[in-house]
Amino acid sequence: MSTTHGQVIKCKAAIAWEAGKPLVIEEVEVAPPQKMEVRIKILYTSLCHTDVYFWEAKAQDSIFPRILGHEAAGIVESVGEGVTELVPGDHVLPVFTGECRECAHCKSAESNMCSLLRINTERGVMISDGKSRFSIKGKPVYHFLGTSTFSEYTVLHVGCVAKINPLAPLDKVCVLSCGISTGLGATLNVAKPFKGSSVAVFGLGAVGLGAAEGARLAGASRVIGVDLNSARFEEAKKFGVTEFVNPKDYNKPVQEVIAEMTDGGVDRSVECTGNINAMISAFECVHDGWGVAVLVGVPHKEAVFKTAPINFLNERTLKGTFFGNYKPRSDLPAVVEMYMNKELEVEKFITHTVPFSEINKAFELMLKGEGLRCVVKM
Repeated sequence: MSTTHGQVIKCKAAIAWEAGKPLVIEEVEVAPPQKMEVRIKILYTSLCHTDVYFWEAKAQDSIFPRILGHEAAGIVESVGEGVTELVPGDHVLPVFTGECRECAHCKSAESNMCSLLRINTERGVMISDGKSRFSIKGKPVYHFLGTSTFSEYTVLHVGCVAKINPLAPLDKVCVLSCGISTGLGATLNVAKPFKGSSVAVFGLGAVGLGAAEGARLAGASRVIGVDLNSARFEEAKKFGVTEFVNPKDYNKPVQEVIAEMTDGGVDRSVECTGNINAMISAFECVHDGWGVAVLVGVPHKEAVFKTAPINFLNERTLKGTFFGNYKPRSDLPAVVEMYMNKELEVEKFITHTVPFSEINKAFELMLKGEGLRCVVKM
């Protein structure tokens, strides 16, 4: 790989030229990594709802042309000045948020919200010099979430790169760099269900099933899946979900349904939809005295959370989490080891695989709501 060190690399990338239009695969030029940057050869990437959301650009301003993608796995091709812990050939997961290891958040054992590298959906350039590392015929193509994994090569800040076990199959562990770890960590790191406890999971997409998998690993005895789509219930059994509730089947609030099912409420709940009403239900369905609800889904920016203060006074706890409270560089390697040790089952999250030339098919599958994760082989 060292023959390309310091050189511009020409490779294929899937370009989003405008909102909602199919991605176009064409040749891009990828500049070498600058100070504290890493250039990675992406081998596998997968599609997450966040990619689709910013590609559609219905609810926010997106910049185009742009290279989307943030859930992936690859191999370090070259490193820039100042990078000491990574070398060419290392197996890595690129991550949409980072860990600079210098700021107050990174030094805190309780936070993973790095001041320098936390998620920024609007920035389309590198932090160091405000420029893009991608271009077509001399014109810049913008980055996405600091990752841009829908390209055969990409450049990231070193703080957004997690070095992993070189024996881990990259076509499987690529899905651990975003959604599944977000749900898994929300349960294991934040809700922390005890053995034999009851857990309600709101939303049974990939993130919610990651949360359910966390409840299974923690030894929960009851995992109640809540979703408006009953077709998801059969699949969810593979992830440890033991009971199902479709709020549309009842003429009373779902929190009341769950409280009746569980003699006063569940021990823990994890909300993975971003719907404000589901968030309120997830909080109000936990047991008084010890219940903990964790919010994972991202609500509309104008949404307001309304509940009676007595719900807090009766010793229910409400928490929020970002990326499952995992610090990307410090903690993701251990999540990969959970898979290598056969504790965490990753294969069941991967329902489709397509070649890079058919990346638009992955978008079609997600828009139809078919499957969980589609892995794209570069």
